[in-house]
Amino acid sequence: MTPPPHLDQVSACVFDAYGTLFDISSVARGAQDALGERWQVLSDLWRSKQLQYTWLRGLAGQHADFWQVTGEALDFAMASLGLEDPALHRRLMDLYLHISAYPEVPAMLARLKAKGMKLAILSNGTPAMLAAAASNAGIADRFDAILSVEQVGVFKPHPSVYQLAPTHLGLPKESICFLSSNSWDAWSAKAFGLRVLWCNRFGQVPERIPATPDGEVTDLSTLPDLVTI
Repeated sequence: MTPPPHLDQVSACVFDAYGTLFDISSVARGAQDALGERWQVLSDLWRSKQLQYTWLRGLAGQHADFWQVTGEALDFAMASLGLEDPALHRRLMDLYLHISAYPEVPAMLARLKAKGMKLAILSNGTPAMLAAAASNAGIADRFDAILSVEQVGVFKPHPSVYQLAPTHLGLPKESICFLSSNSWDAWSAKAFGLRVLWCNRFGQVPERIPATPDGEVTDLSTLPDLVTI
């Protein structure tokens, strides 16, 4: 990986939530006592199906909020593993509201805030889901805006979702740096016109879709050193 570029004239950093600020695997891991060695398989299948359902609903024009989609994806994942346990389903959904932030996130946000940077979340999550996650992680007060796709009624990567950031922050696209660990999200945000750093936490290969992000980091700890107002 080449060193990430320094991005100047950035007035705001906008973050994807799940997989970027918040550790998705922490949800099923929190029920490892019930799931045993299957927790990782369930976690991966749940996440994969969750994203598939957002894309399929977007293409079909059949929007439902992310809480419903997350529950339906968990239904599928549990059924695929032969788990018929309503109490476990409820427990896992509750754990989603108490999802853990990645360890570097609080200090990174504090450093950006100290620099005078505007901060926001832009996520598929519902307002209630995002408020719960941010509150549980102790970072809710760091953000100038928590933006949900529910404001436009369609999931990422629809361009109307990315437009929420410049609209609500009152900034041009070119002065916003968007961060996502989901490669399809990073590429799509760049195609929309935001400046983008891909947080490639898991060493994935680059996508073959428009358009390539401005740079790549392995986690968010170095972000305050890479952006300047």
